[in-house]
Amino acid sequence: MFSDRLTKLVPPFLARMAAWSACLILVGVVVYVFAQVIARLSFVALPVAIALLLAALLYPLTRFFRGVGLRPIYATWLTMLVALAILGGTGWLVGARASEEFPQLTKQITATINNVRDWLLMGPLHLSEAELSNWTGQITNWISQQQAALTSTALAAGQVFVEILASIVLLLFVTFFLLKDGDRIWGWFLKGFGGMAPRVDRAGTAAWVTISHYVQGTVAVAAVHGVIMGIVLAGLGVPLWAALAVLIFLASFIPIVGIFFAGTVATLVTLGSVEPWKALVFLIVLIVEQQLENHVLQPLIVGRALNFHPLAIILVLAVGGIMGGIAGAVVAVPVAAVIYRALPELRHDPPQELPAANPSTPQELPAANPSTPQAPEKPAPGKPGVPPPEAAAEDVAASGKE
Repeated sequence: MFSDRLTKLVPPFLARMAAWSACLILVGVVVYVFAQVIARLSFVALPVAIALLLAALLYPLTRFFRGVGLRPIYATWLTMLVALAILGGTGWLVGARASEEFPQLTKQITATINNVRDWLLMGPLHLSEAELSNWTGQITNWISQQQAALTSTALAAGQVFVEILASIVLLLFVTFFLLKDGDRIWGWFLKGFGGMAPRVDRAGTAAWVTISHYVQGTVAVAAVHGVIMGIVLAGLGVPLWAALAVLIFLASFIPIVGIFFAGTVATLVTLGSVEPWKALVFLIVLIVEQQLENHVLQPLIVGRALNFHPLAIILVLAVGGIMGGIAGAVVAVPVAAVIYRALPELRHDPPQELPAANPSTPQELPAANPSTPQAPEKPAPGKPGVPPPEAAAEDVAASGKE
C-alpha cells in the first residue's frame, strides 16, 4: 500500500532517477572508503600491486620451466634468479658507464655554461658583468636560504629509503609466492563465494589475461623505446647515454607524463653536453618515435588488451594521479582495464549450449562400448501403426504356437 501511494505521488521517471542516484551515492561511498583504506595501507597495497604486475610479467617464464619438468618451487626460484640477474646486469652496466662518463659530463656542462655566459655578454642582449654577477648572487642566496629545507629533505629521504627497502623485500616475497602458489591461492579465494564462485572465476580469469597482456605489451613497447633512444644518444656522443636510456625505459611505464619528464631530462643533458644542433636532432627523433609508438606500437601490442580511447586513458591517469600521485598514475590504467574486462563476466552467466538430441525425444542412454556390436536403431516410440520390433516378434511367436 505504501509503495502504491509513492507511485501515485512521484512520477515513475523521477522514482527511477532517485533509485539510480541512491545506488550511485552508495557506490561512491564504498569506493571512497575503499580508497581511504588503500591509502592508509599504501605501505602494503603498493608492493602487492607491483608484485601482481611482476607476476603477470614473469609467469610465462615460470610456466616454461614447469613445462620442461621442473617442480614449482625450482621453477619459481629459477625465474626469480633470472629476473634478478637481468636487473643486476643492467644496473652494473649503467653504473659502470656513469662512473666513466660523469667527469666528462661535468667538463662539458661547465664549458656550455661558459659559452652561454659569453653569448649573454657578447651576443645580441649585450648584458653587463654587473647584471650577470647580480643574477648569480641571487641564485646563490636562494640556494643558501633553501639549505635548511634541503637538509630536512635529505633526512626525510633517508627514512623514505628505509621504507622503500622494506617495500622491495615485501614485493619480492609476494611475487615469489604468487608465481609458486598462485593457482592454489586463487582456488582458496574462490571457496568464499559459494554459488558465485563460477562467475568470480571467469571474472578473475579475464582480469588476469588483461593484466598479463597489458604488462607484457607495455614492457615490450618501453624496451623498444629505450633501445632506440639509447642508440640515438650514443650516436650523438651524449655522456650517460645508458643511464638516460634506462630512465626513458622506466618512464615509459607512466603514460604521457613519464615520457615528457624523461625526454626533458635527456634533452637538457644533450643540450648541456654537446652541440645545440645535436639536442635539436635528438628532440626531433624523440617526437617522431613517440608518435610512432602511440599510433603503431601501442595499438598493435597494448591496444588489443585495453581497447581504451585516449580520452579515457587521460581521465584515468588524472584520477589516479590525484588520488595516488605517481604510483596512482602507474597503476591507474591497468586497474581500469581489469575492471572494464571483469565486470561483464561477473554480471552475466555464460551462454548455455543446447543439447544435441531432439527435446521431444526421451533422454538418450550412454553410448555403448565400440568393441561390442550395436543393436539396430529402434524407431521412435509412439509412432502410429508401427509396433516395436520386440512386440512384433512376440506376436509372430504366439501365432506360431497357436
